[in-house]
Amino acid sequence: MLKSLLPTLLLASVAGAQTAPSFEGEVIYQVMPDRFFDGDPGNNAGVNRGDPRAWHGGDLAGLTQKLPYVQKLGATALWLTPVYRQQAVNSFDTAAYHGYWPADFRQVDPHFGSLATFDTFMKTAKEAGMKVVLDQVINHFGYEAPAVRQHPEWFNGKAQCDASQDRDVDCPLAGLPDLRQSVPAVRQQLLENADFWRARGVDGFRYDAIKHVERPFLLDLLKKDRAAGTWTLGEWYDADAGTVAEWQKQGFDSLFLFSLQAAMRGSVMGTSSLVNVREVLRRSNELARPGEVALFLDNHDVPRFAQGSFFEDEGQARTKYGLRALLTLKGVPVLYQGTEIAMRGGADPDNRRDMRFEAQWTPAERAVYDVARDAIAVRKASAALSRGEQTLLEVPDRQADDLLLLTREQGTQRVLVAWHGGLKRQTYSLKLSTLGLKANAQDVTRTLFAGQDAKVSVKGGYLHLSLPPKDAAAFVLR
Repeated sequence: MLKSLLPTLLLASVAGAQTAPSFEGEVIYQVMPDRFFDGDPGNNAGVNRGDPRAWHGGDLAGLTQKLPYVQKLGATALWLTPVYRQQAVNSFDTAAYHGYWPADFRQVDPHFGSLATFDTFMKTAKEAGMKVVLDQVINHFGYEAPAVRQHPEWFNGKAQCDASQDRDVDCPLAGLPDLRQSVPAVRQQLLENADFWRARGVDGFRYDAIKHVERPFLLDLLKKDRAAGTWTLGEWYDADAGTVAEWQKQGFDSLFLFSLQAAMRGSVMGTSSLVNVREVLRRSNELARPGEVALFLDNHDVPRFAQGSFFEDEGQARTKYGLRALLTLKGVPVLYQGTEIAMRGGADPDNRRDMRFEAQWTPAERAVYDVARDAIAVRKASAALSRGEQTLLEVPDRQADDLLLLTREQGTQRVLVAWHGGLKRQTYSLKLSTLGLKANAQDVTRTLFAGQDAKVSVKGGYLHLSLPPKDAAAFVLR
């Protein structure tokens, strides 16, 4: 008996020693500092806002000044793309404004400010009660970084690539100088980089391009982060639930669920069936920590969500739908700057247009913002939507293309979520037993979202829904 208990006791001991940090209940706002707000014109060397591949002047001083904007929207945490010192010259007629061509991992690029400017930003964010997630590059240096010439032994060359059985790891990503994390000096530098920024108060790290990083090093890095209480978010491009599940078990707190983003782009912004979204959500039971998975409509690596429609007004309307839908799901919503006003943009660099603020908005953009702000507020006010368990309901096949139903439940609170993909207003009467739902009789109840005409009632063993076209609603269910 004692022998059979030992593995369980050991696992419990490890889990207790390395308590996982949590971002469940947070709403993250993603900022690309160069494209956000210019707070210090004195650091604008080489700025050309007419060139989408040049520096545009946004900086840490500007982000600090605009923290009240982020707070007013309702976000509780910030994710910054890298602020490291970048290579000083352009590559492929492109400046390193995005932050992913580092030259010095422990300095702030002069275009963004200085370490002192970063510390001021951190202090202001902490005083505002906001968490900060900093992008960490662990796969490569910039093309023209001095380290590439000074330490050639740090990098995978043609010989390593040609001999590799894992070309994703041992061959350059987009030709970038590919770090060999198994080299002791590289390993030490990368681990100490994390310590350096952690000491400046950062709450979490978003690790770039983890598919291309040596697994033994990555596991050591995650172990150290977990021991320090640092939240970790991994970027594995095109990750589905299986990939997220694997890496959560290996030590990541979160990964981006790209498969959900693709399904939502197709069904919410496009004409695809909601069955595709349902199939992604159905796999949530594979996840070790479903409340931590990162949910997003767009980011700096994919075309803007609103770009999914040729027509700006339709893109705005569907973005409202997408925002409400995203904010009803279990996980950590991540909103990229400008998504709250349905900013448009195609592939890189068009998806990295300069952020515009209230005085520059059209009335239609203001209306999208109002929906975003309200949806965040509704989520934060509801324990069920913020942290509750998520259960998919079994919608009959004849309605499944246009209707997705789920419940979110926390303690005594229960919320019914309804996504409607139909192009016209629709009323549904669905048998509770068919849905697998137990509910008491309930008079007509309006949606939790402001300015939305959606209703639910329960009577005679049936759930009755009245839903507007292409929208998502949430109702308190008794």
